[in-house]
Amino acid sequence: MTINSVILAGGREVSIKVDGRFDFSSHMEFGQAYAEVDPARAHYCIDLSQTEYIDSAALGMLLLLREKAGGSEAHITINGCQGGVRQTLEVSRFHQLFDIV
Repeated sequence: MTINSVILAGGREVSIKVDGRFDFSSHMEFGQAYAEVDPARAHYCIDLSQTEYIDSAALGMLLLLREKAGGSEAHITINGCQGGVRQTLEVSRFHQLFDIV
């Protein structure tokens, strides 16, 4: 598991890419990926194109990010998810909470 993040536009855009498994072991690294920005001011792009597996802990991390970023006012896009990752997001109805492309 590797998480890479890039912060652009003075902290207004945050790109986070998750490679491999996105699970509880990602907790600290995922939180650090956006710790340096004001979460309510940023737009987030979560790239799951190289994510092989996602579990309930990872879903919780995404929900925590959403809450910190303003809840229903948050600007979070999840992109590139395929296979089992996409299925997990769909079954969990995350498409109602996030922009999934």
